[in-house]
Amino acid sequence: MSLITPSANTDEPKVLLRIVNRVAIITLNRPAALNSLSSEMIQELTRVVEWCRTNDNVVAIVLRGAGEKGFCAGGDVREIYHSVNRGDSDWKKFFADEYRLDYSLHVFPKPVVALMDGIVMGGGMGLAQGADLRVVTERTKMAMPETKIGFIPDVGATRFLNAMPIEYALYVGLTGSTLSGPDAVRLQLADLCVPSSWLGTFEERLDRMSTEGDLLESLRLVFEPPGNVIHHALLSSSSHFVLRHFGRHSSIKRTVATLHRDLQCDPPREIRQWLQATLDTMRSHSPTMLYVAREALIRGRQLTLAQCLRMELSIGQRAVEDGDFREGVRALLIDKDNRPRWTPATLPEVTPERVEHFLSSPWRCNAHPLVDLEAEFATN
Repeated sequence: MSLITPSANTDEPKVLLRIVNRVAIITLNRPAALNSLSSEMIQELTRVVEWCRTNDNVVAIVLRGAGEKGFCAGGDVREIYHSVNRGDSDWKKFFADEYRLDYSLHVFPKPVVALMDGIVMGGGMGLAQGADLRVVTERTKMAMPETKIGFIPDVGATRFLNAMPIEYALYVGLTGSTLSGPDAVRLQLADLCVPSSWLGTFEERLDRMSTEGDLLESLRLVFEPPGNVIHHALLSSSSHFVLRHFGRHSSIKRTVATLHRDLQCDPPREIRQWLQATLDTMRSHSPTMLYVAREALIRGRQLTLAQCLRMELSIGQRAVEDGDFREGVRALLIDKDNRPRWTPATLPEVTPERVEHFLSSPWRCNAHPLVDLEAEFATN
């Protein structure tokens, strides 16, 4: 079953809907782009999710990505880049619509399952972290790499990354480090890690599932394989260093300084590799957005999800209009010269006033595009 009309420029819709045993299976159907979210897809997903919410014959939803490479690689930042360069305001609507969709999944009144097989980044995390049951596999590659393109971890990341200890939230948010499926479970960004082959047959089990009683528990039994599946968490070997270098009281300058200092102590090869890779990453990302992202993650620990999304939208608007976003996308995704010219270019040049500018809202309180977020979904 599909509610979606195919787009004019393609034979297939970008979002597919199939009902199995009263469970709506929603598929992101843009595999050639790793199911990255265009504005069209966000609008279609919003419409489908709302239909599922109000349809009494739908008791739960399952989100998945088409193809074998990924659930969703994030928002289509190239689309945003070109929108900005054209001088139109479509990019502003893109972010606001995406954040509303993410929030709607977090407060969805029926069980939501997200199948995070393969690549799950940025906007894909925004969709999946709203689920009640988050399933990863041995193929999962999870990351929030936004500081690499002059942005911040958004789509609710200033809230959901803080499910982890602050040291890991800062490490993952600032470096964009890729997490495995087992890492995600260990860090509370996923609930189950299963073999990817097990997901290939989930519809058969779903069709036999009872829709009476504890529905979330029934869904868990559909997706959890029998017996213990033991996986190795890749981050285990670097835990000590994450805790050492990314604490709440370690400023960006201090983190870079201690990474550099530890490298001078001639550590063993494996430790040296981690230290060097982490240091190189911190030095290559937007200096301004490293500071801004760190502060946003710390503030997010005291905020509700809706407040975090409003903060992220404010920062995002600043980043696109006054910051490094366009230069980051140009260097890494458009021209691909991998030589972004950040402004300012170095960490010591970033002033507290510049950081505070990005953290301040461009809108008056009542004019914020997401000011009514809680009220909208409370009355639906």
